[in-house]
Amino acid sequence: MALPKANRLKSRHDFQAVFREGLRRNSSHFTLRALKPSSAKKSSLDTAAKTQPADDVQDIPSTLIGVSISTKVSKRAVVRNRIKRQITAAMQQLLPRLAPGWKLVVIVKPTAAESKCGSQQFLQELEQLLAQTEVLHGHS
Repeated sequence: MALPKANRLKSRHDFQAVFREGLRRNSSHFTLRALKPSSAKKSSLDTAAKTQPADDVQDIPSTLIGVSISTKVSKRAVVRNRIKRQITAAMQQLLPRLAPGWKLVVIVKPTAAESKCGSQQFLQELEQLLAQTEVLHGHS
């Protein structure tokens, strides 16, 4: 299951910004790079929220998610694509709990292909990384 188009991090410029300025958290299979929403956007959102009715939520930027998986993880594209699908499925489940406006890049480590992990373990690991970076609502 793919991420909605509104939640996909696609441009090279966005990826570079996340790598250059983002927070970094590591786990055994992933590195999460997370870029907080800029303060300029926050201030404009705050003023917009004060002047507009509360039911107008179209100005809130959605969280953008990208997955980076190198050929170092596996030489076979089939394996890389399977891992990428598992990660996007896990992020799809976590999407309603993510704070808006963040830009996230999940970098897959070679250990993810070596170990025979399932989607459930990927989900738990991503949830833990997102909680560490305080991207999850009600982070635990």
